[in-house]
Amino acid sequence: MKFKIIKKDSQSNARLGKVSTGHGAIETPIFMPVGTQGTVKGIHFHELNQDTNAQIILGNTYHLYLRPGIDIIRKAGGIHKFIGWKKPILTDSGGYQVYSLSKNRKITRDGVKFQSHIDGSYHLFTPENVIDTQRAIGADIIMAFDECTPYPCDFKYAKRSMHMTHNWAHRCCERFDNTNSLYDYDQYFIPIVQGSVYSDLRKESAEKIASLERKANAIGGLSVGEPHDIMYEMTDICCNILPIDKPRYLMGVGTPSNLLENIALGVDMFDCVMPTRNARNGMLFTSEGTINIKNAKWKSDFSFIDTNGTSYVDQSYSKAYLRHLFSSNEMLGKQIATLHNIRFYLWLMEESRKQIKEGTFASWKNKMVKKLDVRL
Repeated sequence: MKFKIIKKDSQSNARLGKVSTGHGAIETPIFMPVGTQGTVKGIHFHELNQDTNAQIILGNTYHLYLRPGIDIIRKAGGIHKFIGWKKPILTDSGGYQVYSLSKNRKITRDGVKFQSHIDGSYHLFTPENVIDTQRAIGADIIMAFDECTPYPCDFKYAKRSMHMTHNWAHRCCERFDNTNSLYDYDQYFIPIVQGSVYSDLRKESAEKIASLERKANAIGGLSVGEPHDIMYEMTDICCNILPIDKPRYLMGVGTPSNLLENIALGVDMFDCVMPTRNARNGMLFTSEGTINIKNAKWKSDFSFIDTNGTSYVDQSYSKAYLRHLFSSNEMLGKQIATLHNIRFYLWLMEESRKQIKEGTFASWKNKMVKKLDVRL
């Protein structure tokens, strides 16, 4: 993985960059649509390619390990060939999913024993076998196995969890460095900063993760319920410590305004289920604010879904028609809304890159965040 900073914003810590991988380049800042089980729900890959202009997607180790299983993916020749996606893929380690199974898992220093949400069978994830699993899946970028602490959590628990995450990161590094890619391209490993909402823990963790000297670094454990201002404070602490010449990935974030504020702090990469999950519930993100398409106010609104939108669906269908699809529980409604939201998020990244290049990002960002959270 090579990372080149093309331009830095003079009024913030935002930067325009490019990440090179074996499956192509990624322009940053970038948002990665979440394809948890090898699919971005309801969307064909040709739509992701040609309509949304997605450059990289995210898969999940926990879900792919359970179904279809690693043997199937290996027989297919790796995740790219199995799903038919030719661009870069990043796999999360499954740590967050195991964290979310709080009633069905047991965490020890060795790893996590958990119960499958599919059939109730028991499994053990360790730093070592999670690296092996991600090697077999074959994503371009693979993540450390970590523990994502809940919010709120007390300082003692957060500190103990952070130290365990650091121990697991060292074990992941050792396993990664002593194994090779199973396919004809390189893979890259990213460790994760933790520390909950405690500034001294975040500083300690960022310093520890930076010392591992990997090609990129991630910030985890945020967007789990904490107020946005605390998220920004923790991100800022991390970005001021993590190396400036390596990509910074903020995991699981967030709303459109969250993305812009964190770009201003120096974050380069994002993922989140929000644009797809919210789309399936009828919420549309636009440059003027958010729309709940299920509301009765759109019943007779025959204007296009988004006159400023850049997906083909935005000026192909009316708000009234889309509301009708949701009212009728037609799957097309969810597909249209998902395409719109993913394209909007990726347009927001494209526009951010353009504004950084032109030296106007900070002023543009300040105007945009005032509009993005407005309920239309």
